[in-house]
Amino acid sequence: MYPVLEINLKKIRNNAEIIRKFCGKRGVEVAGVVKGAEALLPVVSAFLEGGVSCLADSRMNHILKMRKCGIDAEMLLLRIPMISEVDELVCNVDISLNSEPRVLQEIQHACERNGRHHGVVLMADLGDLREGFFEEDELIEAALVVENKLDRVRLKGIGTNLGCYGSVAPTSENLGRLVAIAEKIEKKIGRRLEIISGGATSSLKPLADGKMPERINQLRIGEEILCARDMEEYFDCGIDGLQKYAFVLKAEVVEVKTKPTHPIGDMMVNAFGEKPAFEDKGKRKRALLAVGRGDFGQPDKLIPKLEGAFVLGASSDHLILDIEDCKEDVKTGDVLSFGLYYGPTLFLCGSDSVRKCFYQ
Repeated sequence: MYPVLEINLKKIRNNAEIIRKFCGKRGVEVAGVVKGAEALLPVVSAFLEGGVSCLADSRMNHILKMRKCGIDAEMLLLRIPMISEVDELVCNVDISLNSEPRVLQEIQHACERNGRHHGVVLMADLGDLREGFFEEDELIEAALVVENKLDRVRLKGIGTNLGCYGSVAPTSENLGRLVAIAEKIEKKIGRRLEIISGGATSSLKPLADGKMPERINQLRIGEEILCARDMEEYFDCGIDGLQKYAFVLKAEVVEVKTKPTHPIGDMMVNAFGEKPAFEDKGKRKRALLAVGRGDFGQPDKLIPKLEGAFVLGASSDHLILDIEDCKEDVKTGDVLSFGLYYGPTLFLCGSDSVRKCFYQ
């Protein structure tokens, strides 16, 4: 039954514990982001067993699934709540990230309807240009409205997102600006904010370098627990003890043939509307595997374990490997393994066509 995604829960539990302790020593709480594993319940349990007490996800259906299965940990909704889901929000989620005054008003109304209270973190856009108040005065005004006029909505703090859309790096300067905004709000409301949330996995870099402003006390971490690649490979800043290959894709070879490396005929767009470039290297041996972009999304983020193999590309349903330089004699019916970056992990965990196999 291939393809299969093998998930090593021991490695995830280890990584969760190491990240929690690494951040905890520096006064930072970890909100464990489980969306990258589609909130698969064994993975969620591994986060909790690693000592992560707050779970974070961007999708309400994931949170409802966790609640239905009896997980009573603190829940943080990462994506700005949709107005259509505010009743589910206040009944199932402890804290949400927000940047829209109308949504905040609707959360208040939902709390009134359901007899609930709800915590919010207001988001500041520090230049990455995803969610958040771009104008500082608007953020401060929203904070005052929540504090003084929305009696069932609790202003827990403020936060930011960096690196996810605009690729803006978290620095002591932009995170320092976040702290400065928080302190302005604190002066106006007369109390200390509980949370100043400084971003995601990429914000581990300034934390490790000792450049994180002291008031930042929460990070929302997913990739470094699940895959443990970004810090070492993108930011040149590894954390001792983290284990890779918690997720391994295994797929079956369905064709092995020697073919030209450049397509023959008039070129057009591929099935995804792209115009890929091909280098003509003559005829080379290649393997076709029964798994495709419909399952993993990003073929260039797969890591073949077979020595000498490299990914040529993929269609919706097929992965194409160059195996010309492999010492191993790859045959039809063989099963090949791949390590994963975060993107394919997210896609594969959500693919119904990929069997999941958990082990300790």
